Amino acid sequence: MRPAIVAAVASLLAVMAGCSNALLGPEAEPLETYRLGAPAVAEAAARLPMALTVARPRAAESIDTDRIAVVQPGLRFDHYHGIRWSEPAPQMLQSLLVSSLQASARYETVLSAPSRVPTDLLLDVELQRFEARYAAPGAAPVALVQMQLTLVDARRGLRLSSLAASGESPAAADRRGDVMVAFERATSDALGAAAAWLAVAPPPVP
Repeated sequence: MRPAIVAAVASLLAVMAGCSNALLGPEAEPLETYRLGAPAVAEAAARLPMALTVARPRAAESIDTDRIAVVQPGLRFDHYHGIRWSEPAPQMLQSLLVSSLQASARYETVLSAPSRVPTDLLLDVELQRFEARYAAPGAAPVALVQMQLTLVDARRGLRLSSLAASGESPAAADRRGDVMVAFERATSDALGAAAAWLAVAPPPVP
């Protein structure tokens, strides 16, 4: 093969390799791991001598993962590259709910399911949104958290009350740190709404 052709083929292979690295490169990036913190919540006015168990939130497969969900313009779904949650999003939200409800002191005991401790109440959770949503390419995203909560009398299997808890917070810029701050605020708003609702939720009838 002529030297000029060899050089051309080598250049083409180099360009192709560059394209492949551009597409697959994020997998080789140093992975950054994030975990959200539980917000400060107000203490309930009255305490119930009951045990509340928080179920692991149900979620679509796209957010039942440690990957951080992104919704691009045109409702195109994706995940951020190079960053992860420290655990699957539903599991992290379950832990944050438990911490928030323990801090509110509405119930004598707050546990995560599964638990071997007998429980009086079950908090059923569906995680519907947990994503960074972009309105336009290059714009800063909005963190969106949405949960459907149902308080259940575990002894009788009866629904007592329900709440759609949500939070929404724009990121200051399209940077990882700013997006994580937006997730923190949106999650805090949703968890705060859940704690305030349960602080006045009526107990089951004896």
